[in-house]
Amino acid sequence: MSLRQIVVEWLDDNYHFGEAASLIRDDEMSFLKNGILDSLGFVQLVLFLEKRLGIKIDRKQLSPKNFDGMGKILAFVAAVPGYTGPR
Repeated sequence: MSLRQIVVEWLDDNYHFGEAASLIRDDEMSFLKNGILDSLGFVQLVLFLEKRLGIKIDRKQLSPKNFDGMGKILAFVAAVPGYTGPR
């Protein structure tokens, strides 16, 4: 399963009940501005990714710059030291 699929599955399970993939029209769209996630959802998603992927995300880096969109999430997680891909 790809990282994209993991994020979409989490969104489906926690927020969008099977509709996440259709709501995310492109990788650059803002999750905040388009109602995909709210600020609490970002924190929950980060905690989930840490646990699911076995990584540690510095809390200082929790910002829309790094997590407000699929493309930003994928790029940020790929650059986390020790990340070797989905498990």
